[in-house]
Amino acid sequence: MSLENRVILITGAGSGLGRALAVAFARQGAHLFLLGRDQKRLEATDDLIRQAGGKAGLIPLDLETGLQRVPEVAKALFERFGRLDLLVNNAAITGPRTPMDAHCPAEWQAVFRVNLDAPFFLTRELLPLLRFSNAGVVIQVVCEEGVAVAPFRGAYGASKAALLHMTRTWAAEIASGPVRMHAVDPGPMATPLRARVFPGEDASRLPRPESVVSLFARLADPAFRGEHGQLLTPESFARKYSTDDS
Repeated sequence: MSLENRVILITGAGSGLGRALAVAFARQGAHLFLLGRDQKRLEATDDLIRQAGGKAGLIPLDLETGLQRVPEVAKALFERFGRLDLLVNNAAITGPRTPMDAHCPAEWQAVFRVNLDAPFFLTRELLPLLRFSNAGVVIQVVCEEGVAVAPFRGAYGASKAALLHMTRTWAAEIASGPVRMHAVDPGPMATPLRARVFPGEDASRLPRPESVVSLFARLADPAFRGEHGQLLTPESFARKYSTDDS
């Protein structure tokens, strides 16, 4: 398994899972592009990548308010590399913890803007570049709340459910083409996002984001030949695929 010279864009790369993926992929020789709304956090991730011997391009972009800039991102990637090998749509916001009928329209729309609209527009604009890859992959990061009911987290759960449906639909539509698309639920992890949702939880008892990096790396590997359009968890992936991907 190698990601040497693969061109990879990760959203939400300033912390948590996005940062863990970026650093791990840099160690494998990938060309990284880090997208996030907080410049300082992106720079902190970039520092870790440099310590690991890699390099990254930073894309400071607030996905709630800046989706009109996505075509610029696609153009810049094309001009530099002529392709994209992996897109990880990881960025998300939770919205307030509140009953469904207490959501104000602005809060609801913000959650859907980041969690659904942004993955849609990024995937749509970057799909032509992924088709220039010899093994283009899109990974949409979903969660349990998108499948199971989570009271008082309705906006977050509904947006992730919609993202899962979008991923399955899109994967079916492009099934005969060269790009593979997956939905991955990495499970509970010690991340800033989860800390905001469960502020009283003991994060030391949760897996670190680094524990799921291997799953994403396998999916990104050009040699991987598993079916696409799946909802995968670390457990389901381990059950379904052996080391030879047969």
